[in-house]
Amino acid sequence: MTDPVDVLILGTGNFAARILFDLAATAKSLTVAVAGRNRLRVDWLRSAAKARAHIFGRQTRCTGHLIDLLQDGAAEALLGELRPAVTVQAASLQPAAVIAGATNAWTQLVAEGGLSTTAVFQARLSVRVARALVLAHPAGRLVNSCFPDVVNGIIAAAGLPIACGIGNISILAHAFAAALPDRPRRDLKVLAHYQTIAPWRRPPAERNGPLPRVWIGGAEIDDALARFAAVQLTPEPVIDISGASGVPLIRALARGTDWTGHAPGPNGLAGGYPVRCHAGEVELDLPPGLSGDEAISWNASFEVQKGLVVESGQVRYTGRLYDRLRAVSPTLAEGFPICDIDAVY
Repeated sequence: MTDPVDVLILGTGNFAARILFDLAATAKSLTVAVAGRNRLRVDWLRSAAKARAHIFGRQTRCTGHLIDLLQDGAAEALLGELRPAVTVQAASLQPAAVIAGATNAWTQLVAEGGLSTTAVFQARLSVRVARALVLAHPAGRLVNSCFPDVVNGIIAAAGLPIACGIGNISILAHAFAAALPDRPRRDLKVLAHYQTIAPWRRPPAERNGPLPRVWIGGAEIDDALARFAAVQLTPEPVIDISGASGVPLIRALARGTDWTGHAPGPNGLAGGYPVRCHAGEVELDLPPGLSGDEAISWNASFEVQKGLVVESGQVRYTGRLYDRLRAVSPTLAEGFPICDIDAVY
């Protein structure tokens, strides 16, 4: 039997590559495996990661593996063989470019109904990986990077393990913190649902819509738009921040070391929160005066108003998303049991 690896990255797209390449450049010593369906892509990612580790004088080792996550038993076999401390699920049936523009009927539906329109496509592989982890390597931690604000709730409601996600809230938290260079690293705390990122994708003069909640030095501010007017994101996926943001979190989970930061979907909660890692576990690290119930309720309210909620194992669409889906398929708009996700896909 081979020695267990520290990190397994499932997926070979741009998001997976950013995580892998930044791990290779920053981790002092890790064993990382990358797995996907395309042999040439897997070989390139492995070669590039090893080259980056050499460039930056790191000891990170990387192996490549072929896998089709839609093939029955494939995930169980790979997880049982590699026994990763952390599995990073970055393989999705929905390309992230769907957020960049409404160029066809599907992207128009997503633009009008919101990203939760894509939740089934984001969740299908992540649920399969979570099930495989329970069967083949229950000691491992799962980090889901596929729409974690919503999908992690689906995973948890299916009775499956999920540590947290990557990106979304971390995009804002790191961009905001970088705009406060004289503040201590832990001085900023953000509460953010993915829907609150959109204002910073637009030019400063055009920003509006729901905003994150921000605390600086323990005090909540009410001028986030003005305070962080210089922060500019792209209309496209902000991979260079979101993918990179997962690297210190992944290292902490793999090594069981302490870490404090932000993450979406911790333990299956909706939205994003300040969190800390301790002994391989993720827990909330909220600012003074903010209760867990208040933080969870605030984040959950976004999907209650427009999106997707999970109640008693049943997926339910709400608000504008429900209306748009109903115009296409009244049956789908009424929701479905989580156990039917493959059929719904």
